[in-house]
Amino acid sequence: MTRTSQVVVVGGGQSGLAAGYHLRRLGLDFLILDAQTTPGGAWQHTWDSLRLFSPAAYSSLPGRLMPPQTGATYPDAQHVVEYLADYEKRYELPVERPVHVHGVHRDGQLLRVETDSGTWHARALISATGTWWRPFLPAVPGRGDFGGRQLHTVEYRRPQEFSGRRVIVVGGGNSGAQIAADLAYDTELTWVTQRPPRFLADDIDGRALFDAATARRRALDEGRTDTDGVASLGDIVAVPPVREARDRGLLKASPMFTRLVPGGVEWSDGTRAGADAIIWCTGFRPALSHLAPLQLRGRRGHIATVGTRAADEPRLHLLGYGDWTGPASATLIGVGSPARDAAREISALLGAGTT
Repeated sequence: MTRTSQVVVVGGGQSGLAAGYHLRRLGLDFLILDAQTTPGGAWQHTWDSLRLFSPAAYSSLPGRLMPPQTGATYPDAQHVVEYLADYEKRYELPVERPVHVHGVHRDGQLLRVETDSGTWHARALISATGTWWRPFLPAVPGRGDFGGRQLHTVEYRRPQEFSGRRVIVVGGGNSGAQIAADLAYDTELTWVTQRPPRFLADDIDGRALFDAATARRRALDEGRTDTDGVASLGDIVAVPPVREARDRGLLKASPMFTRLVPGGVEWSDGTRAGADAIIWCTGFRPALSHLAPLQLRGRRGHIATVGTRAADEPRLHLLGYGDWTGPASATLIGVGSPARDAAREISALLGAGTT
């Protein structure tokens, strides 16, 4: 079965919904294809204790403030899932799920979107699949020799699974710090980071991070000196659980080990630490395999963009993968502006009859 829509959005998480909001306001015919069985995007699959970096009002998609969560300054992931489901319903966004997009192809003046539920043709496409679905594991010597359990951030759920065990958490970013804090009380924890952890000041949250990312993009666009954006402030937001574990002396980082051994890990000086489990909080890469037929990917797996538009394919926009697709565009509060810009560019493209 083949269907046609002016615009196809691939991904029904926060970025896809923000794009849908602006496409709807512009009166465009569009469809959102989501691989998940229920609303909420990647937020449905995070660990139990995860909380936002910002209060609800500063974690909102365009047009609809996130309501506060009772008894919590920083909402948890389930609250975000409920907000996204309500947002989708409130704006009657046309989401079809579960639909897995296998590939996007050029087909004359149209883009052909091949899925497990049929084929769509579109005059423009927004890719909003994010990064959660492509976890990154570093190439560390001996990783195949380790006899315990290895898992990535995406597989971690709760500390009770590791109670009383020796656990090594690898990663000096927010995920590493939050999961280490989660495990600090009832496991034999070793937290390992590439460099000494840099905690942001306790009064800095997602609002300041969004402002820093926006200021950096503005400086770069105007040819001024790079401000380093969020990186200039630190690596780890001191959300309350992280702050508490840090202040109790439970978050002491060790330098990165050099290799894994059957019973644990080893440092360059021969020191070893035993482990029953290693949790790799080592980040993600853009989930862009569906765009492979377009042959647009360059260095570091990124597609060259001008704003959100693919530099070599004007019918394609990318949304929510990081600062290279809009300042803070991988955040709830940050995705609204680049989503608006993408929708406006697509509207102009379609209005001009350009393909």
